[in-house]
Amino acid sequence: MIDRYTLPEMGAIWSLQARFQAMMQVEIQVAIAQAEVGMIPSKAAQDIKKKAKFNVERILELEQTTKHDVIAFVSNMAENVGPSGKFIHYGLTSSDVIDTAVSLQIKEASALVQQKILNLEAALKTQITTHAQTLCAGRTHGMHAEPTTFGMKLAGFLMELKRNKQRFIAAVDQALIGKLSGAVGTYSAQDVQVEKKVCQSLGLKPEDIATQVIPRDRHAELMFALSMLAAGLERLAVELRHLQRTEVGEVSEGFSKGQKGSSAMPHKKNPISSENITGIARLLRGYLVAAHENIALWHERDISHSSVERVILPDAFILVDYALNRMATVMANLDVHTERMLANMNLSSGHLFSSHVLLALIAKGLSREEAYKLVQKHAHQLKPGEHLLASLLQDEDVTSKLTKKQLETIFSGYKHIAQIKKLIPRALK
Repeated sequence: MIDRYTLPEMGAIWSLQARFQAMMQVEIQVAIAQAEVGMIPSKAAQDIKKKAKFNVERILELEQTTKHDVIAFVSNMAENVGPSGKFIHYGLTSSDVIDTAVSLQIKEASALVQQKILNLEAALKTQITTHAQTLCAGRTHGMHAEPTTFGMKLAGFLMELKRNKQRFIAAVDQALIGKLSGAVGTYSAQDVQVEKKVCQSLGLKPEDIATQVIPRDRHAELMFALSMLAAGLERLAVELRHLQRTEVGEVSEGFSKGQKGSSAMPHKKNPISSENITGIARLLRGYLVAAHENIALWHERDISHSSVERVILPDAFILVDYALNRMATVMANLDVHTERMLANMNLSSGHLFSSHVLLALIAKGLSREEAYKLVQKHAHQLKPGEHLLASLLQDEDVTSKLTKKQLETIFSGYKHIAQIKKLIPRALK
């Protein structure tokens, strides 16, 4: 599944090549810092910086014997560095390198996700601006409630996306941590200044108090932010799926030349992108559970988290990246059927405006109970083909309080659009 859907740039960040590249970057910076504080010879640090390289195939070959990927990685680097290679990984434990390298991958992947969020924001803003005054039915319980506009609908989704962006940025900030405090985190074989220097050079923050690993609550919070991004996309996807139903037909996903919707039914144009995004959100929620399970490790560490993270971290970023990209494409190419929106509003024969008739009658002196009962009677007794406005105009109890012009203004949707015009700019900031 990942091979099929991976966007090249995000997939590359989580490849084996990139993983070992990040680990090598950590090892080189550690050697430089150790030389600066006098832990290893300066020549050794220079040799490591100049000669360090690795080969994934060679690492995998060595791992067949060592049964330990970090040892295989360090051995391969040392082979290329020569005599100074003995100072590679000096005073470190495997998790020092792995966890700090993962933070570098998170840093790079997060920048890409943030760019994809901005792309989706731009696509949403275009649709919101275009359809700020496009009236459509607002629904509660799946039933007509009051009028809204399609732009107003989308404005709510845009604001949710912005909130999720801020959650994501905050979660990334607390996850960009370096840890070089050695076995069980006591700095017994490492100078604390090395960690500070390396983290500064890599754009990370040192862990305050570590065990042998960076505490996994940090990664769980990051996974929560990713799952929230996906949940927001799912909410939008579910709305689009509903609006694309044959019986509703208010929008449809773009359909490219040569595209086919069904192997059996040539007429089909299915909401496949929205459905895919819904499925992705389900996966991300499952990954959040796994990330929470990773928090509680035995004593100063075990490796029960390791196998989990090798799946959920790459997959989560790849899936969110893909979902954001796909939703941006959906929004940019969305066909909005404005005439169908108006036709659907008329299906409930004016019921959408009942609440404003209620308020107008109360303002003219009726009690709330009297006004509610009066409007409800007309709404519930409409015959096929009748409209609530016409029914109200035939009732002296109504027309003695409200003029024809006042009622027609209510049923025009003018009040709704007037207020929505004031609200839309909030989302477009």
